[in-house]
Amino acid sequence: MEKERKIGVIGHKNPDTDSICSAIAYANLKNRMGTGSYEPLRAGHLNGETKYVLRRFGFPAPDLCQDVSAQVQDIDIRRMPGVRGTMTVRKAWETMRDQQITTLSVVDDGGALLGIITLKDLAMANMDFDGNQFLADAKTSYRNILETLNGTMVTGDPEGCVQTGKVVIGAASPETMETVVEPGDVVLVANRYEAQFCAVEMGAACVIVCTGSAVPKTIVRLAEERGCTILSTPFDTYPAACRISQSVPVSFHMLDHDIMTFRLSDELEDVREVMGRVRHVYFPVLDHEGKYVGVISRRNLLNLRRRRLILVDHNEKTQCVDGWEDAEILEIIDHHRIGNLETSGPVYFRNQPVGCTATVIYQMYGEQGVEISPEIAGLLLSAILSDTLKFQSPTCTALDRKTAELLSGIAGVDIDELAGAMFVAGEDLEGKSAREVFTQDYKNFEAGGIRFGVGQGSFVSRTNWERAGELVSGYLEEALRQSGLDMMFYMLTSLQDQSTRVLYAGPGAEVLLRRAFDTDDAEEQIVLPGVVSRKKQFIPGILQATQE
Repeated sequence: MEKERKIGVIGHKNPDTDSICSAIAYANLKNRMGTGSYEPLRAGHLNGETKYVLRRFGFPAPDLCQDVSAQVQDIDIRRMPGVRGTMTVRKAWETMRDQQITTLSVVDDGGALLGIITLKDLAMANMDFDGNQFLADAKTSYRNILETLNGTMVTGDPEGCVQTGKVVIGAASPETMETVVEPGDVVLVANRYEAQFCAVEMGAACVIVCTGSAVPKTIVRLAEERGCTILSTPFDTYPAACRISQSVPVSFHMLDHDIMTFRLSDELEDVREVMGRVRHVYFPVLDHEGKYVGVISRRNLLNLRRRRLILVDHNEKTQCVDGWEDAEILEIIDHHRIGNLETSGPVYFRNQPVGCTATVIYQMYGEQGVEISPEIAGLLLSAILSDTLKFQSPTCTALDRKTAELLSGIAGVDIDELAGAMFVAGEDLEGKSAREVFTQDYKNFEAGGIRFGVGQGSFVSRTNWERAGELVSGYLEEALRQSGLDMMFYMLTSLQDQSTRVLYAGPGAEVLLRRAFDTDDAEEQIVLPGVVSRKKQFIPGILQATQE
């Protein structure tokens, strides 16, 4: 039975501490409410501050999930078991008939795909049949012949196989058989003693006695002396002759090269394109290790089980995990402005004007009567301290401060000590590239026909503040080219000075900035005293300027 698919709780790209901690805390709340199975996810890599918080309160990093586009694993795969290459052609046909399928996947003992056999292949093998050495060519085992002819082994090894020779129907007189039967042949005979004796005498590798006739002991002894295998079948000579070609193993007729397969992680958009130009009915599906899983057809594409998500700390499509359009969004828990994200149906949408998503989630624990553990309290407190810059951001509300104080008591930690340790961990630039510094806390926006990105770094240390500025200023133009956006901004925020120096790139970026914040054209740098919040100060100013 396929295990229950979990619902992902995920924050925005380039996640910050609030995004990660809120995802973990809300997934924990939903699981304790018993409404399903939930797992926290992250849409990007963790920054130093968040890593410190997770280590301190004993939580592993959520699984990385950077794309939720519909994949093969999200549709109903037909879990048709693979077959062995030794399976008889007849058994393959019976399986297709009984399972109402036209393709079988041939696998080895480890589950690796070796080839496929289709109903068309079986038909072609039967219609193209024009020789009599097919058993030897396919190295057909005696066990396969026994199975196909409902036979019994009179003498010989069922694990042996036909190595050489042709298939002969020994219905003629012994004199005629002497001119036809050659050493190594497979001879079908009836109940005539002379025909059986002649076949063994002429060196047949296998004698198949039809009509269920008894085999005399003298014939059996002679066969044992000559190394001849004797099989008995209840079929008459003619139906036995018709059936024996169906004992060939499917590996002899299967397609074992240029097989069109899909992986569980392949995106359905690509799968549809391939299916539109390749005229196969069924396509084998392989797992992440290349092992066979099942098959899919065009019909399976209609039964898409979309990934189910809860979004926390964002509601703008530019900040969503890639492929969100293919997912089913169930809830949105946020504290930002209402953005441009559209859902396919109604969702639970909770958005409060507070400084942090974690503040909202704390309230939801109380509303549901779920006790908050010290560890979860530590996460929620860290998120509030991070997003409000320890209550210094203009986004901070009295509710954020009160919630932080309550969580501090539950977690048993000192607010000043925790905030100081977090900020030191977050602004550490040791070993970081310019790209890592820039994208540590970065979001995309769109307004007035302008697409722009805004990164932010908040620093207590003047040395780190200056070093970050040096790194990012030399990287912005490259970041702009790679992003395809119109403008790029980086807020270099000093927590000591309570001000932000803005770095920028893109045509019109400087003009837009000076218009937004009414700065003096004579100034060489754009420094915004008192501006520390991207959400409540910087973005509203930019949006207003784009409208003007």
